[in-house]
Amino acid sequence: MSETDTRTTRSLTVNGEVRRTGAPTLGAFLTEIELDPAKVAVERNGAIVERSGLADVALHDGDTLEIVHFVGGGEAVPPAGQDDSWSVAGHTFRSRLIVGTGKYKDFAQNAAALEASGAEIVTVAVRRVNVSDPKAPMLTDFIDPKKVTYLPNTAGCFTADEAIRTLRLAREAGGWDLVKLEVLGEAKTLYPDMRETLKATEVLARDGFHPMVYCADDPIAAKQLEEAGAVAIMPLGAPIGSGLGIQNRVTIRLIVEGASVPVLVDAGVGTASDAAVGMELGCDGILMNTAIAEAKDPIRMARAMKLAVEAGREAYRAGRMATRKYADPSSPLAGLI
Repeated sequence: MSETDTRTTRSLTVNGEVRRTGAPTLGAFLTEIELDPAKVAVERNGAIVERSGLADVALHDGDTLEIVHFVGGGEAVPPAGQDDSWSVAGHTFRSRLIVGTGKYKDFAQNAAALEASGAEIVTVAVRRVNVSDPKAPMLTDFIDPKKVTYLPNTAGCFTADEAIRTLRLAREAGGWDLVKLEVLGEAKTLYPDMRETLKATEVLARDGFHPMVYCADDPIAAKQLEEAGAVAIMPLGAPIGSGLGIQNRVTIRLIVEGASVPVLVDAGVGTASDAAVGMELGCDGILMNTAIAEAKDPIRMARAMKLAVEAGREAYRAGRMATRKYADPSSPLAGLI
């Protein structure tokens, strides 16, 4: 490089901004702007420059540079062998808590509870737009579907046809294929109509949907849903919104043992101990709404549920002690003074 070339001033576009420099090479330019070449990656005119050759690449007037480095972001990476994520239909999540978006005081409280819960999935109902007030606040103004997975559900549907139509509209609105299906039998108990649920599951699976299905705590029905195309089985712990906790641990455990897709308790959780019980039974996750939204302090309850799900999962992975009919002292009785 001649002395004249060295003194030439060049105009560059660097990360979208125009800069002028007298540096003859990329390496010299990085030094000029006080960047350590060992800590950055550089793209010149659309081509990545190998770090070992930065000092040899000449700069020309009009070059476009992209200079990047690593910044904090995303989830902390767990130690090797300790990743406890779970997957459904090709989507992988770290949080095993799914929360709803109904019954909150307002969208802001809902968003704050979601943040406290650490949940990565929220269920959303599909409802008509208020055309008389199109500028009214919407859920997406507070919970960004690009950051949190929306799980459209069919809450309020009492026939397979209603549920199928609802989810087809949801897919048109947001492009979602991962959905939550529930077809209710009647309004008093909100128990699922399993015949209509199975019918809807078959149709949705054929249409390319990935239905996570709310169902009765029945191991036989759960297996039939899986065979029909359900990507997750979601047995109720107790009636929706009742807060009664898991009423039949035996059947939930049998569903878990017989399933080859994720199993999540859906409905009936009232407090943190209920969530822990579901996880101790081996469920992959817990879905709840009312237990958080109707708590006296929804934000604090959301944090409690996060911890309960994590504790229950750890207990399940640890393997609980065997139960005994009689006492078994922790300290040996032999050698007493």
